[in-house]
Order: sequence, then structure tokens, then C-alpha cells
Amino acid sequence: MKSNFASYGVVAALAAAVGAQQTAQDSIVMGPPLELVHLYYDEWPTGIAVSSSGRMFSNYPLGLDYTNTKYQVAELGSNNSETAYPSAQINTPPGGAIDYSTNPPQSKGLSDYFIGVQSVVVDPKDRLWVLDTGRALLSNGTLTTSNPGGPKLVGIDLTSNTIFQTILFPPTVAFADSYPNDVRFDLRASVTSSGQGVAYVTDSSSEGRNGIIIVDLGTGESWRHLNNIPQVRPEPGFYVNVWGESVYMNPGNGMPVSRLAFGADGITLSNDGETLYFSVVSGRHLYGVPTSRLRDRSLSSELFATGSVMDLGQKGVSDGLESDSNGIVYAGSVETDSIVYFNPQNGTVQTYVRDPRIDWTDTFSVAGSYLYFTENQLFRGPAQQGGVDRRVKPYALYRVPLLNNATKISLV
Repeated sequence: MKSNFASYGVVAALAAAVGAQQTAQDSIVMGPPLELVHLYYDEWPTGIAVSSSGRMFSNYPLGLDYTNTKYQVAELGSNNSETAYPSAQINTPPGGAIDYSTNPPQSKGLSDYFIGVQSVVVDPKDRLWVLDTGRALLSNGTLTTSNPGGPKLVGIDLTSNTIFQTILFPPTVAFADSYPNDVRFDLRASVTSSGQGVAYVTDSSSEGRNGIIIVDLGTGESWRHLNNIPQVRPEPGFYVNVWGESVYMNPGNGMPVSRLAFGADGITLSNDGETLYFSVVSGRHLYGVPTSRLRDRSLSSELFATGSVMDLGQKGVSDGLESDSNGIVYAGSVETDSIVYFNPQNGTVQTYVRDPRIDWTDTFSVAGSYLYFTENQLFRGPAQQGGVDRRVKPYALYRVPLLNNATKISLV
């Protein structure tokens, strides 16, 4: 019988041989390299909008961060500077955005001021639109309800830097506990009788009803579809982790821990304008619905719209969506530090960019041949961390080339 010492020698030799070999491992980085465009050292951003001439705008929602009080919309300048846009005045509601004379406090219904801007988007005519939720956050983490005049869509002429249109959402469309989140535009004259095009808006409310808001840009009328159907609601039992950290709603202050419950959020259009894509943050599926069904306002229109929603499969957990002239749909993938894309030609989802600097890809914008996107560490905010702010400034804006020399969709 061989001694134990001999056996140990064999084992040691095998271990040394195995250790000398390289095992397969995750490459971590893939796709085109990220180009850093802007660093946010001041307020906490969500959205990005880039014009055809390269002007860049971001928004800083008071509805998600109570410290975002200097401005709700800013133009990004050189040396990582930011300037309130289109003026400091419209970004400064008299006496602040919250009415503390009511019990409980409420957001003010001021139609001439920004209250809590969640999104900025440049439309196919190169005009900037500002989507205001009309809601502001208290320092204890309570989101105040809106009042008429607060929830609105504001159009700004980038040539004159002046407001040319303000569309107020009535309380039957944007409820007091609604949260209008993101918006896309189809400006083709044929899609409405007014000939001025439409806007599609997601309502991602974590307390109220979810759905899609449709706006006639000519008449200013708005209506809802897909009200509270399962596809616009948070998926039951949803769980996500980012950078290896479990993410829950965890406000602290003795409040219970719960699952993330953000409804319909990401939104974009197909390159022909015939399909609206949308997704919920608290879920992994991508959905599509014919835009003609959303524009329909007949008595049976909600039934037909609901029945026409298509489940296009899972794409991972993402916030915003964007699409390009080739019909490709882009989404962040917060669990894999990636940007992925959906190809409607074959129904597949592929990874386009992967980088350890990608965390919570909030919002996209297409300009020229580039895809711009913000990384804002949302999962490390106080609402997810027991009231403790674990975000680390600066937040970042990156860009990468679009796939296959694509450009911005032009529905005009």
C-alpha cells in the first residue's frame, strides 16, 4: 500500500497542473467603447435630449429627489456645466413647488412653472418637449400628489428658446397619483384630424393606475388606454439586483420594505410609427401595440387596444427605451451592466454594449449617428437604501455609435 505522503504528492501535482491552466471567464467588456460626454456634479439627472445641432438638455425630477431644487431642466455646457433652461424663472416656482398649507402637503398646480420634470425629448422637428409630472418629493420620502396645472407637456422652440405650447393634462387623464414618465412623438399630419401629430406618454405610478396617455398636439386633448392591464403593471414577485446588490423599495423611517413597483415606463416607436413599444421597470418583458389602436377613441377602443397588445419576449430589466431608423429597439439591462437591443425582424434580443461603468441606464436619446444615455445610480438612492443616500457623484452621460449606421427616426 502506498503511503499517505505519496497520495498527497499526487494530489498536489494535480492541483498544480489544474491551477496552471486558464479557465473560461466573463470578458466583462464588449461592443463599442463608451464615450464620456458629460459628468453631473450638481443635481441628480434622469433624462437626456440631444438636438440635431448637438445641444444637450437634461432634467432633474423633484418627484424622485427632494434636493433637486435649483432647476428641473438644464442645458449642458462645456466643462460639465449646466444652466437652467429655458430660464431660471420657469424653474423656480414662487415659494417652492410644494403647498405646505394643506394637510397633507400637496404639489402646487402652477401651469407656468416646472414642478417635477421627469423627461425631456427632442421631437422630429428638432423642438424640445418637457414632460412635467406635477409632483414633488418631501424630505421624508413622501411623494406629494399633483394638482391641475402641474402635470403638463411643454414645447420649446430651440431657435428662439421660448415656449410655443403648453398642454395641461386634466385630472381625468393624469390623476393626482399618476406619474407621467416618458414620451415619444409622431408628427405625421395623417395620424390626427388636427394634422399636428400625437404624443404617447407612459404613466409609471407606483401608487395609482398605470397606462398609456395619448395627446393630440393640435387640439391639446388627451386620453388614456391600456388602463391597469397586467402588461403595464409591475410583475408579481419581481426581484432585481444591480452590481450584485438586491434592490427593494426601502424608505427607512420605520416604513416597511417592499418590492420595486414601477409600472409602464420605457417607451419608443417603431421606425414607421405603426407600433408603440413599452415596458415596465418592475418586469422583464417588452410589449408592442399598434398605434392606431391607441389613437382610436370609439366606444370599444379600449377593448381593441387591450386585445392587440403583443408580448415580444423578455429583454431583461430596463428603464428607458429608444429606437433607430433601422427599427432596432435599445434598452438598458441593469442586471448585466449592458445595453441590449431587440431586432423586430427575428424577435431576438442581443447584447450591444457591456461595461462595468454601466449601472442604471435611465434614459436614451438619438442624435446624428449616436445613442446617448444617462447612468445615474438610481438603485443606490435613499428610497432603495433605507433612507441613506449611497449614490456617488459624478453621474454620467455616455454615447456609443448606433448599429449599422442608423440615425434618428423621422416621423414628420
